[in-house]
Amino acid sequence: MSPAPGLYTSVIKERWRRPKFRGELAGATVSAEDVNPLCGDRVRLALRLEGPTVAEARFAGDSCAICTASADVLVEKIQGRTVAQAAAVTPEDLLMTLEADIRPTRMKCLQLPLSVLKAALRAA
Repeated sequence: MSPAPGLYTSVIKERWRRPKFRGELAGATVSAEDVNPLCGDRVRLALRLEGPTVAEARFAGDSCAICTASADVLVEKIQGRTVAQAAAVTPEDLLMTLEADIRPTRMKCLQLPLSVLKAALRAA
């Protein structure tokens, strides 16, 4: 599945084609997964917490370019941060890094990784 030309920013395209943080995380202390039933995106987030810090994180799943790029940026933003700082990441933070103005109908794609993060942190 490839994105339509001109529809996504270069940052989204790069993060979709070559995500830096996709994969399994050995030694994860908490994980969560969710699906967006409207479009079929599925994201699983695994975290290794050391005290109050997100020491390491990875994501996996089957998702569109926006969701994959959002998950990749989210992991980059939360690694090495406290749980409180990770929980404070907003959709606007992701949009700024993705250099994107996402249509309202696609915001669920951007926000799915954030909701999975919140579920993982609640399970911690």
